[in-house]
Amino acid sequence: MPLFEYRCSSCGKTFEDLVSGDQRDRAVCRHCGSVRVERLLSTFSVAREASALAAAEPGPCGACGAPQRGACAMESGEW
Repeated sequence: MPLFEYRCSSCGKTFEDLVSGDQRDRAVCRHCGSVRVERLLSTFSVAREASALAAAEPGPCGACGAPQRGACAMESGEW
């Protein structure tokens, strides 16, 4: 079941609810019980450590052209 975000038109509070596809427009505010709610556009994010991202990138260094990442003077701090 998808998780939807809603804002209550009566009390102004936002909340999330697990709702089946045919019930998504029948949500009820958890705070005041009103059925006057609007579904919000949900967003998501993915967090990664910068070191994990750099290690996952194959190929030559974009800074100096070394054949492997981590093999250049730019990344070792020798510049």
